[in-house]
Amino acid sequence: MLLHRPRPSPPSSPPCLPARHALARLAALVLCGAPLGALAQQEPAPPLQSSPALQEELPPLVRAQQPVFVRGDQLSGQPDIEATIEGNAELRRGDTLIHADRMHYDVPADRARASGNVRINRAGNRYAGSLLDMEVDAFHGFFNEASYRFLANGAHGEASRVDFIDRDHSVVHEATYTTCERTDEASWQPDWVLRARRIELDQAEEVGRAEGGVLEFKGVPILPVPSITFPLSDKRKSGLLPPTVGLDTVSGVEYAQPYYWNIAPNRDATITPMLMTRRGVSLAGEFRYLEPTYSGELGAQYMPGDRLRDRDRWAWRSQHNGVFDTPVGGVGLSLNIRRVSDDDYWRDFTQRGSGFGGTQTQLAERLLPGDASLNWGRNDHSVTLRTLKWQTLQDPFAPIAPPYDRLPQLHWRYAPNQLPAGLDASVEADYTHFSADRRFYAQPNARRSYALAQVSRPFLAPAGFITPKLQLHATSYEFDAPLANGQRSATRTLPTFSLDSGLVFERDASFFGRGFLQTLEPRAFYTYTPYRDQSLLPVYDTAATDFNFASIYTENAFGGNDRLADNNLLTLGVTTRLLDPDSGAEAARFGLAQRLRFSDQRVTMPGGTPATDRLSDVLLGAGINWTPQWSLDSTVQYNPKDGRSMRTTVGARYSPGAYRTVSAAYRAQKVTDLITEPSKQLDVGWQWPLNDLWGDRRSAPSQDAGRWYSVGRLNYSLQDRKLVDTVVGLEYESCCWIGRVVLERLQRSVTSSSTRIMFQLEFIGLSRLSLGANPLASLRQHVPRYQYLRENVTQPSRFTQYD
Repeated sequence: MLLHRPRPSPPSSPPCLPARHALARLAALVLCGAPLGALAQQEPAPPLQSSPALQEELPPLVRAQQPVFVRGDQLSGQPDIEATIEGNAELRRGDTLIHADRMHYDVPADRARASGNVRINRAGNRYAGSLLDMEVDAFHGFFNEASYRFLANGAHGEASRVDFIDRDHSVVHEATYTTCERTDEASWQPDWVLRARRIELDQAEEVGRAEGGVLEFKGVPILPVPSITFPLSDKRKSGLLPPTVGLDTVSGVEYAQPYYWNIAPNRDATITPMLMTRRGVSLAGEFRYLEPTYSGELGAQYMPGDRLRDRDRWAWRSQHNGVFDTPVGGVGLSLNIRRVSDDDYWRDFTQRGSGFGGTQTQLAERLLPGDASLNWGRNDHSVTLRTLKWQTLQDPFAPIAPPYDRLPQLHWRYAPNQLPAGLDASVEADYTHFSADRRFYAQPNARRSYALAQVSRPFLAPAGFITPKLQLHATSYEFDAPLANGQRSATRTLPTFSLDSGLVFERDASFFGRGFLQTLEPRAFYTYTPYRDQSLLPVYDTAATDFNFASIYTENAFGGNDRLADNNLLTLGVTTRLLDPDSGAEAARFGLAQRLRFSDQRVTMPGGTPATDRLSDVLLGAGINWTPQWSLDSTVQYNPKDGRSMRTTVGARYSPGAYRTVSAAYRAQKVTDLITEPSKQLDVGWQWPLNDLWGDRRSAPSQDAGRWYSVGRLNYSLQDRKLVDTVVGLEYESCCWIGRVVLERLQRSVTSSSTRIMFQLEFIGLSRLSLGANPLASLRQHVPRYQYLRENVTQPSRFTQYD
């Protein structure tokens, strides 16, 4: 073994006589190569120090001081000058290892020349060839008739020559590139391969660039590649993204070519030009930023002279969230603004992958917000100034009433953290100017002010709690036009009292051979608000709350501040839970609740029916998570007077492992005050490997066989006996590529729907080719718990291929 350490000019040492035998020569080289200056100091070597982990990368200063070790069957040369190794030659320096039949190493130049079965392992990246000439530490030189394999993504190929520029850059000539795993068969051919005249590899940026190439799939050239960049890892990079090609009966042939610009680690942009043969061209863009105290997105699209509508079309959006510390408190700014050129935009661009500012979401909404909020908070005080203006996209066959704009809204809240005697209290005040198109409303616009003060005293104990609370509501209106009784203003002041209480009992229990901690939690909630006639007051931001376990224990049956329910009722409920005694995880939960009304309800929404029954419907709920793989959640609203269920929701999920999930939900509801149309729907979603149907439970595709997956979601209306929404597809995962075909049919309105079929070929480690649209966006949006097939791939360590 030859030991060489880069160091300043060493002191002169007595010459070493060459030995006649190989063993003697090896011993002489070892002794002569030792730094005699260090031996002369007679200082003990520093003690070994433990390291928490092996270093994936050596710092440049440490790498420059790494010794060089050589060995082989025969060694000859001069210490610190040169070494020649014959037979099983090996040279190691830091994370670089060279094997060859014969090797010559020039010590001062740090240059290795090797021939015959040459192999290199540099930090897990492997090369093999016939002839090597390279500066070892600088990793500069060339390799003839070489093959290569990269650690990060498993890509490999062959080349007539590899030029090493430095440790991070190389150029491969007349090369092939693929991520398909090679088998031992002599007739093996990769499923896909990129053949290129020249490939530049940048390991620092983890990007490859191929020129003069062609992409082959199953031995058939499918795409000429004059120039393409591709990732060498999952790191973001600038360059052209896979194009999208589609065929539409309205737009004709569509071609979209996005370009991704990795501006900085916390900023990027995507620019997408699109061609529609029957409509024209458009340009979409998206810019994203992420800073320590704020983040946001900007997007826009412009289509000049759309031949479909004979006009220019445009859309833009802005989203921002940020918080800044100031000497007077924290200040936050939030923006959510979306605007389009015309009412038909939601209909004409619903199927465009980049139809709204370069995003991958579909624009089917007809209510677009223009929301801006400025927030301030310090200690117990907070203030919000908000403006909200909606853009409503009207359909002449199905018009909708636009929501009220808030121009502006000013809200103040004071909630002290510590009060004497264990009290909790808060005060809030709000001023809002409501404005809307009077063509859609019979009520006037208004300026509404309200104040809400509340105080409570929770009494808490391990076995239960009791919380009395008192609230005072004060509301004032100023109208732009007189009401039906001629008034141009109105006021309302109401108190509310509530008393919430509950107990918690626990015991050890055993069910089906499994031990649990079982709880029994009865709860009683009483609330009282006196009656005030509110029938003449308009409604601006108020609606009746849903009847569920969350709303049944609240003081007001309405959400908003235009109605205060005249409550005199008691809610009784009980819940029992089964808890794992070791982890505390909830294995099962069962509960029921019902309201007892002591007086008839008189305050309703406009056109609503007052509740006169002394007993409300019964809520029954159950949730079961017996094992992590199974879950069940259900809620039933039962009417004891009619002896029938008014609403039923049952959902179940089975997820035994990665890429294996099946979910089903059944929803049925009768006509109530809140529901005007009865409905019964069955919703089923899944992602499952078809190989499991025949007992094949491989966790990943093997080298000689792939795996088929079925994926989809079906929403079926039992009331109408038809499918409402349908997303079904097949995925095929091989070792180095994924194929997808997805059929999507979505109901847009009562009389219209959209249908499209999407194809995609994903070449692992290179790119994706899509036809129609990107099916991944549809699967992630519609299929519950869908997982991308290569989502959990981790970067391998260089020590996994350590020689």
